[in-house]
Amino acid sequence: KAKTGAGRRSWRRHRRMLRSGAVCYFLSFSFQGLEDVLKSQLLVQHIASEVIMNALTGFMNNDNPNKPLVLSFHGTTGTGKNLASQLIVKNIYKKGMDSRFVHYFNSVVHFPYRRQVETYKTQLQHWIRGNVTNCAHSMFIFADMDKMHPGLIDCIKPFMVHRQKLDGVSYRKAIFIFLSNAGGEILTQTTLDFWKAGKDRQEIKLKDVETALSSSVFNNHNSGLWHSSLIESSLVDFFIPFLPLEHWHVVQCIMDEMEARGLQPDPYKAFEMADEIVHYFPQDEGVFSVPGCKTIASRLRNFM
Repeated sequence: KAKTGAGRRSWRRHRRMLRSGAVCYFLSFSFQGLEDVLKSQLLVQHIASEVIMNALTGFMNNDNPNKPLVLSFHGTTGTGKNLASQLIVKNIYKKGMDSRFVHYFNSVVHFPYRRQVETYKTQLQHWIRGNVTNCAHSMFIFADMDKMHPGLIDCIKPFMVHRQKLDGVSYRKAIFIFLSNAGGEILTQTTLDFWKAGKDRQEIKLKDVETALSSSVFNNHNSGLWHSSLIESSLVDFFIPFLPLEHWHVVQCIMDEMEARGLQPDPYKAFEMADEIVHYFPQDEGVFSVPGCKTIASRLRNFM
C-alpha cells in the first residue's frame, strides 16, 4: 500500500509538471533535424520551408511565449500541406502522429452538419481545454478548413489571445495548424504572373503573396476562416503559401514515392510517368501540375 501511495504521489507530480510544460520527455525537437527534413522533403516549397523553420525554431526555443503558435497553410491540392504538418509533428513529438498530445480534426468527418455548429463549438472548446490542461505542449491540426462551416473555428479564439492563463490554464505553449485549399487561386495567379514575366518560381517571396492570401481567405465565403475573428484580431501568426508544382517537382515526387516503396528510383520512367498521368496548366505550355502530387501514390503501382 505504501508503494501504491508513493506511485500515486509521483503520478500527481508528473501531471502537474505536464500541465506546466516542464516535462518534455515526449518532445524531440531539434533545429538541425527539422532543417534537414524540410530541405530533403519539402524543398519544392521554398517559402513554406523557410517560414516553418523560423516560426517553429523561435517558438520551441522560447520558454515563455506570449501566445500559442498559429500557422495557416494554404494552397491547391497536392502541394504538400499535409506533408508539412506531418513533418512538423514528427520533429516535435517522439511518437509523431501517434502521440497522444497531437490532435487531428478533419472538417468533413468531425464537423459535418451545419445545424450542429453550436454543439461542435462546445465540444471543441471542451476538448482543447481538457487536453491543454493535461499537457501544455498539445498540438491541434485542423484539415480541410475550406470545408469547415464559417464561424465554427472562432470558438477557439479565447485560447489564442495574449494572456497568462484562462480559468487557471495556460495555452501559450500549444500549437494550432490550419490546412486549407482556400487562397489557392491567388497563389496560382501570382505564380503564373511571375512565369509570364520571365521570373523563376523560386523568386516569389512571402511578401509577394501574404497580404493578398490572408485577404482572400478572410473574404472567401467557402472558407472556414470567412470573416473569422482569428484573422480580424491578428491571431494567425503566419499565412503560409504552398505554390503550384512544376513538372520537375512532379518527377521528384515520383522518384521519392519509388524509393518509399523500396523500388530503385528511375528518372526516365519518372519523367515518362509525369508526362502521362498528370495534367498541366496553362493548357498550351503545360508548366504547372493541376493535381500537384496528389495522385502519384495511387497511380504509381498501375503505371509500374
